[in-house]
Amino acid sequence: MTDRAVAEAVAAAGADGYARIVAALIRVTGDWTLAEDSAQEALASALERWPADGVPANPGGWLMTVARNRAIDVLRRASVERRKLRQVAMLAEPASGDEPEAEDEVVDDRLRLIFTCCHPALAIEARVALTLRTVVGVPTGEIARAFLVSEATMTRRLTRAKTKIAQARIPYRVPTGPALTERLPGVLGVLYLLFTRGYDADGEPAFADEAVRLAGLLERLMPAQPEVSGLLALFLFQHSRRDARRDAEGNLLTLDRQDRCRWDGAAIAAGRAALGRAHGDGPYVLQARIAAAHATAESSADTDWSAIADCYDRLVRVQPTPVVALNRAVAHGFADGPTAGLRLLAEARAGGGLADYPLAVAAEAELIARGGDPDRAADLFRQAAALVRSEPERRALNARADELDTGG
Repeated sequence: MTDRAVAEAVAAAGADGYARIVAALIRVTGDWTLAEDSAQEALASALERWPADGVPANPGGWLMTVARNRAIDVLRRASVERRKLRQVAMLAEPASGDEPEAEDEVVDDRLRLIFTCCHPALAIEARVALTLRTVVGVPTGEIARAFLVSEATMTRRLTRAKTKIAQARIPYRVPTGPALTERLPGVLGVLYLLFTRGYDADGEPAFADEAVRLAGLLERLMPAQPEVSGLLALFLFQHSRRDARRDAEGNLLTLDRQDRCRWDGAAIAAGRAALGRAHGDGPYVLQARIAAAHATAESSADTDWSAIADCYDRLVRVQPTPVVALNRAVAHGFADGPTAGLRLLAEARAGGGLADYPLAVAAEAELIARGGDPDRAADLFRQAAALVRSEPERRALNARADELDTGG
């Protein structure tokens, strides 16, 4: 097996199992640093051993075993206290399949980890950063860039957050009663981040799969919360298109160019059922209704853009962000014509939150193309392509510009 193939196998196993390993070891040891270090060393060990030994039949179980054994070694060296020895004994008893057994059929270690990261005792920035690092697996350097700080500064913030969890004895569990409802918005936001990281053009699909699974667990835990059902429905509708988002060469396809026969009908049906359990005008419920309008349209021409625009009119009132305002402009551009869309896009840009945002430039390009100025639209698509970081998105935007140049 080539080094590249091994690296890809390790990356895939890590994407699927890193958070699971960390969560399981935190539950048993209570030591965040030990859990993360053990998981990282298991991945490093895989890079060393798999080229010679081959990729194991159960890569996730292999990583869990190696990480657990590493944690055992550290605990044995660090202390012989009775409490530590009990932790060693617990770790040394692997569950079937080298996976930790859930305490019940609903709550699992990763859900506990998310609720712990979202504890109100932590500052909001610490919650987001800790979640991105521990649950989503975003490298510390990327988190630092998102927060506009140095990697060393972000490392210290993450360390302080973990220390506070230990010193404040924040329990590693899903809360009950009012505390569960209080922390729900943060948890939903984390799941949204997790799904987005898997759904992005350069994303790892395993993250999106995990977000769908955890949202399903959360709905079973909180069946009366409409926003939970709304989030699950949103994920299912979006994820139903995963196999149709690229052509045979791996290029991204916009909704109007996707083969709808390749959409996952079972996921769409499950999304409709989840949306049927939701009510009200919460932000996730409204986004799910928008996604449903796309997912249930028989063709691009049959899309109910008026209903989508109406949902965005409501969404911008409860979630007045620049991106929502941008999407509202696009929806009205399709529902009411490009002139209406460009007017709303100008209003959205007036707040300053969309400066140099590539999707805003691309939206303007599409509206201008629909208005009958392909040359100007092609120039804007190329400007948007120069701004994006994702290579698949860059290719898609340049391809749209080339299409307009040739009269498409």
